[in-house]
Amino acid sequence: MIVTGGAGFIGSHLCESLLAKGHNVIVVDDLSTGSISNIKPLFSNPNFKFIEGSVRNPSLMNDVISDCRCVYHLAAAVGVNLIIEKPVHTIETNIGGTEVVLAAANRFGKKVLITSTSEVYGKNEKIPFNEDDDTIFGSTKFSRWSYACSKAIDEFLALAYHRQYALPVVIVRLFNTIGIRQTGSYGMVVPRFIGWAVKNEPIMIYGSGKQSRSFTYISDVIGAMTALMELDSANGEVFNIGSNEQITIEDLADKIIEKTNSKSEKKYIPYSVAYGQGFDDMQKRLPSLEKIGKAIGYKPQVSLDKALKIIIDNAK
Repeated sequence: MIVTGGAGFIGSHLCESLLAKGHNVIVVDDLSTGSISNIKPLFSNPNFKFIEGSVRNPSLMNDVISDCRCVYHLAAAVGVNLIIEKPVHTIETNIGGTEVVLAAANRFGKKVLITSTSEVYGKNEKIPFNEDDDTIFGSTKFSRWSYACSKAIDEFLALAYHRQYALPVVIVRLFNTIGIRQTGSYGMVVPRFIGWAVKNEPIMIYGSGKQSRSFTYISDVIGAMTALMELDSANGEVFNIGSNEQITIEDLADKIIEKTNSKSEKKYIPYSVAYGQGFDDMQKRLPSLEKIGKAIGYKPQVSLDKALKIIIDNAK
């Protein structure tokens, strides 16, 4: 099996799961956001191979995909900070990489799982988000929306390959996946908050802190992804993977302060200061889990409290 972006946070956990099930795994990652340290323990496994390279390299992707069983396509530019700072990189990586992967998979008839994002729902205020809901994006003047739009194009392209060529593809929209090995370097809120809390440093909350999110532990995400890859009826479909346990960002900060026995104080930073003028954010982001529940019996097994305890214990 091929895992693009396999040296990243989610990808490395996926590789561990696949290897534990006896699969051969080849990772293709350019290490732009991933890290060798995430997969270094896997190097001793004879069923594991790492290739440092870009998914935008057609020759490389043709070579590795030709002999594989299926492709988990996780490689992408992710994180609010990276999106704001490098919008060209975001668009080219996400769309260009997916184009190459789908073309190679179609050439050799290999199933592809595309990891998308809750960001594609944009500013839609209908809660919870259903897979067939409309997407509502902000102005193209603001690079904040480049990630959401690029992943929406990825979805359109994958579904087009399915309709036109009958390529088996399944799309998953991830909602705030958290777990050990996740870095706060690109704006992910949980590792940032925990990192500040264990050092008793101020916890920086962007915006009012009243915005609510749902967080999904990595093991629940990996279990859902691998189950959908094995499900033929999932081909050509889109699935939310997330949790229906909501929490505001300021309550998340309070919870982390309590669990780490931290002396940190909360500090509120306006979006205009954090990201520049014109930054939009959604007040609520909650998935409907009805479709994936019917498909594979999905129900999150790890609560937010349990997830935070695992991450905090690992951070000490």
